[in-house]
Amino acid sequence: MAYSYDFISVEVRDRIAICTLNRPDALNAVTREGHHELESLFGELQRDNDVRAVVITGAGRAFCAGGDVKGMDPDQYESAAGIFDSGARDLVAKLLGIEKPVIAAVNGHAVGLGATIALGCDVVFMSETAKIGDPHVQVGLVPGDGGAVLWPLLVGPSRAKEYLMTGDLLPAAEAERIGLVNHVCAPDRVLPDAIAFAGRLAAGASLAIRFAKLSVQRTVLQSVLSTLDLSLALEALTGKSKDYEEAIAAFSEKRKPSFEGT
Repeated sequence: MAYSYDFISVEVRDRIAICTLNRPDALNAVTREGHHELESLFGELQRDNDVRAVVITGAGRAFCAGGDVKGMDPDQYESAAGIFDSGARDLVAKLLGIEKPVIAAVNGHAVGLGATIALGCDVVFMSETAKIGDPHVQVGLVPGDGGAVLWPLLVGPSRAKEYLMTGDLLPAAEAERIGLVNHVCAPDRVLPDAIAFAGRLAAGASLAIRFAKLSVQRTVLQSVLSTLDLSLALEALTGKSKDYEEAIAAFSEKRKPSFEGT
C-alpha cells in the first residue's frame, strides 16, 4: 500500500510502518487537514496486510503539541454537531481499532491531542526529557477528544482527575512511575528502542499477538463507547462558555487568561 500525506511521513520496512508527524516547525501541531490525514492513516494501517506493527513518532523536538490553535475552526462549537463533525470521535475510534500492535515513540512533548495519540497506542516509549499532559482545562475546555477516556484506564480515576483538572504536564519519569507510559529512554534511544520492540512483535506469531491485543482492547473500546460521546458533548458545551472566549482572546493578546467560571 502506498501512503501519501502532507502532514505525516510513512516508511514501511521489515513489516513495520514508521509514521512520523512531520510539522517540526510547528511542534507537529495538528491542523484540521492533519486531523483528517490521521483519521485516514489509521484506517489504512488497519487494512494494510503488509504491515504487522506500527510506530508513531514526531519530527524535530516535539512528539505533538496538540491541535493547532492558529488553525482552529472558529465555528467548531457553533452548532449542535460541532466537535462531532470535526472527526474527533473517528480519530480516536480508528486509532484504538487498529488490530496490529501500535507503539508510540514519544521523542518530545506530547500535549492535548498529542497525548491522546500517544496514550492510544499499545506501548509507549518516552524520552526522559519529554513531558506529557492534557491541558484542555487551561483554555476552558473539557478534555473531550480522548483524555477523559484514556487517562482513567491507564492510571485510575483519582490520578486521572488530578491531572485532567489541572492540565499539568508530567515529566517522563513521573509518567512512567504512575503507569501512564511503559518505558523512559535516553532521547537518542526512543525511536530505535520503539522500532526494536515493534520488530520483535512483527517477527512473532502475528495472529496470536493480534488476538491478544483484541482481547484486552475490548475493555478499552467499551469504555470509549460509554464515555467518548459524553466527553465530546461536554467539550462542545464548554466551547460556548465565556471562559473559552477569554482563553482565545488571551492567547491572541499574549496574556494570561482571567477565568470567571462561566
